[in-house]
Amino acid sequence: MTGATAAARAGTGPAAGLETLLDARPDVFSAERSAELDRAEELPADACALLDAFGLPAYYVPAEAGGRLDDHEVLFHLLRTVAARDLTVAVAHGKTYLGAIPVWIAGDPAQARRLGARIRDGARVSWALTEPGHGADLLAGEVSARESGGGYRLDGVKWPINNATAGGHLCVLARTDDAGGPRGHSFFLVDKAELPTASCRLLPKARTHGIRGADISGIAFEGARIPASALVGRVGGGAETALLGLQLTRTVCASLSAGAAEHALRLAVRFAGERVIQGRPLIERPHVRAVLARAAGTLAAVEAAGIVGARAVHGLTGEMSVVSAAVKALAPTLTDRMLGDLAELLGSRAFLTREYAAGAFQKLQRDHRVVGIFDGSTVVARNALINQFPRLVRGHAAGTRDAAGLAATARVGTPPGDLEWARLSLVSRTGCSVVQGLRPAVEAGALDGAAAEGAEPLVRDVLAAVDAVHGRMAAIRPSARPDIEAFEVAAAYELCFAAASCLHLWAGGAAGGSADAALWLRVALRTLLDGLGRRAGSDPADDERIAGLLARAVAEGRPLSPFRGDQDGERT
Repeated sequence: MTGATAAARAGTGPAAGLETLLDARPDVFSAERSAELDRAEELPADACALLDAFGLPAYYVPAEAGGRLDDHEVLFHLLRTVAARDLTVAVAHGKTYLGAIPVWIAGDPAQARRLGARIRDGARVSWALTEPGHGADLLAGEVSARESGGGYRLDGVKWPINNATAGGHLCVLARTDDAGGPRGHSFFLVDKAELPTASCRLLPKARTHGIRGADISGIAFEGARIPASALVGRVGGGAETALLGLQLTRTVCASLSAGAAEHALRLAVRFAGERVIQGRPLIERPHVRAVLARAAGTLAAVEAAGIVGARAVHGLTGEMSVVSAAVKALAPTLTDRMLGDLAELLGSRAFLTREYAAGAFQKLQRDHRVVGIFDGSTVVARNALINQFPRLVRGHAAGTRDAAGLAATARVGTPPGDLEWARLSLVSRTGCSVVQGLRPAVEAGALDGAAAEGAEPLVRDVLAAVDAVHGRMAAIRPSARPDIEAFEVAAAYELCFAAASCLHLWAGGAAGGSADAALWLRVALRTLLDGLGRRAGSDPADDERIAGLLARAVAEGRPLSPFRGDQDGERT
């Protein structure tokens, strides 16, 4: 480990360096330029080239494969930094990490090093999972890979997938057993440059509501010959590798939501300060302050869950089947809700495509809607949680937790530890230490400081909500087709996870020890408790204070989140 996270929090790490670079190139990341590319449905090539020049691709490659990815929290902050400027760019560029994940998990070391070198040199990689008519049902995939002449023959269509056209390489999930089933699919790393032109056909770019500039297209294989060395892992291991890979990619998706949330809040705070009605700026009105405080609480909750999820990749690897599902369902859901609230505050400025900040709000709201679909929709993620309800209920009742792993996960600012890929598991045997370790942390006095800062009633309400949600979980019987109540309970569990993440990070000093940090904790917990039906409401004094903090941060170009102390570059 390089200690990159600690350096970043001091303002000298990778994310701070990227922030400085992007600030220096407003011509590339300006709202006007983003709007222009969006209208033209054009890939943001200049922005992607700037990220390449910074060296961002190296952070998609594990250290053992020759890259700089030894801390997923650093990757979280890097992609979040890009997403806070232009979500389309973050999606277009960051897809390479997702596309290469099967090789990091199941590929042999030589294969991983070769791909790592190509990615560092700027190669784009697409994750070719989905097919027309099958969506998230990976086992229904019809693209086939049949042994032929010492290698394999690929036939079939992958669509819609990101970077299918712009990418030079694809990790293709293909059927290797005509009978299909859990052991009937395998992964293949395909270099498009090595395929005869007649054996593959690129499908036209799909026109999308948001992320209009991203390369959402497809590819049709027609007798494409690939060598035996293209196989990633073992024959028949594709479905398992995909499910394990999703545990990482779903977690990384939270960086997209966190970036979009900060971008939206910055626009709304600036508008509320500038817009004067009846002689007073909107931000002086109690209702507007309450809306901004709720949005600030949402941003803090999304970022806390995302950071804990990113660090859990290292510290709680065996629990990622639960952590990733909770983070993936939570982050876009809360952010979409926040964007809806802020859209009402902005009024017509939220819908105009050119007038206010070059139509930045309506663009980011459109762009963000796709995050909930990426790497398994919210329904798919919640279904994954529901499948593990019995283990989670037992773990909560017994107080089961990986104390050492949880401590490492919550100790932001320190290296999270090496990632042992082999520890990824399809199910978590210990449940979820983040949630199950909350009451023991309170009983051990780790959150006594929160009581001194006026958060004690909120902490008690969180513990009561966690108990109540597990009681509801225990009453749900396992089913291949869960009913709507099960999904509602899964949504409540996600809020518990976010609240626990906020408290663990606060106890670990991630947001600093100031009164402002406690203020952020209170607004985040109130927002989450409201979602859990605990009716925490708002505190006018806290609303006024948080609105003031936000206004000063926007005016001075500083971060809007308590977990963004790693960024010392000004924002424009």
